[in-house]
Amino acid sequence: MSGLAVALDGAEVVVCCGSGGVGKTTTAAVLGIELARTGRRVVVVTIDPAKRLADALGLPDGLGNEPVRLDVDPGPAGTGQLWAMMLDTAATFDGLVRANAPSAEQAERILTNRFYHNIAGALSGTQEYMAAERLHALHDDGRFDVVVVDTPPTRNALDFLEAPGTLARFLDHPLFKLLMMPTRRGLKVLNVAAQPVLRTIGKVVGGDVLADAIAFFQAFDGMETGFRDRADDVMTLLRSDATRYVLVAAPRRDTIDEARYFAGRLRDAGLAVSALVVNRSTPTFGTPRAARPSARARGATRLVALWDNHDELVATAAAEHEQLTTLADDVAPAPVCWVPMLHGDVHDLDGLDEIRHLLFEPGDDTAGGLFGREHPTG
Repeated sequence: MSGLAVALDGAEVVVCCGSGGVGKTTTAAVLGIELARTGRRVVVVTIDPAKRLADALGLPDGLGNEPVRLDVDPGPAGTGQLWAMMLDTAATFDGLVRANAPSAEQAERILTNRFYHNIAGALSGTQEYMAAERLHALHDDGRFDVVVVDTPPTRNALDFLEAPGTLARFLDHPLFKLLMMPTRRGLKVLNVAAQPVLRTIGKVVGGDVLADAIAFFQAFDGMETGFRDRADDVMTLLRSDATRYVLVAAPRRDTIDEARYFAGRLRDAGLAVSALVVNRSTPTFGTPRAARPSARARGATRLVALWDNHDELVATAAAEHEQLTTLADDVAPAPVCWVPMLHGDVHDLDGLDEIRHLLFEPGDDTAGGLFGREHPTG
């Protein structure tokens, strides 16, 4: 069993993180395929608004907010399944409101509120919290055993780790409590001007906007406990042993620096990297069978050029391993898994299966070297 397989054994949530352009989405899809081959029911969800996951899976019609099942190898037991979806922030927020509202009428008041429509997809932190919420819902969905999360390629990709706590703090904020005061205390929309704090806010954001906001928060009455409980549940899940974090990088200084940043974010949250995948690396070849000819040997020009090319590749691979030394130390004892450059981009399940083979069956390769094998850096 490969080190990556060991790292994922027993996982219920797998979070793939890393900078843009390193193959993070492809890695998430590959992990989903491998977990499905082990007989588990897997859903891969991307919280990246770009359509990279659909492209990698060869789905020209794209993905939506509801999981769709893909045709993949179900494994020896025949029970494995692979599903995929793309987060729709607004639709997820709508579903959360309906699930927590005490009545259909209260849910409708919120969903038709103009302030709600403005924040459902645009307010800072909304996408991150909805990503955490969707993860929680999928984890509790009886159709799935494992949730694989493809995070967006930004420095804020792991903000969803903190979003539930941010929401809980907001629900305890004095301003929120003020807005939630019953109307008998004088917070009717028509009486906003009588409230000094709200009058000041109204001058900044506009009276109509403030009136919509107050109507929204008052419609929210009685739901904050449900939201807070969900936030607590999400934080517990993200910090549990059932959640694994796979860091993806490429052997370039900029992506290595970003990977170290992500590893630091996890460490600050009291979490650890479960595995490091180094994508698009220069393969390490064995020693050529033919001896290096003398530069003066007749007809040896082409063979000398091949030897020179081999030496250049060996030097490049060694330099890449040296560059990864500090990052590997940062995430130790997590396994470091190497995937070599392929002939082209991956746009279908066959291409993903090739990468799966390199990551999870490295001992079976016939490349003559260490294609995809786990080996020490530095």
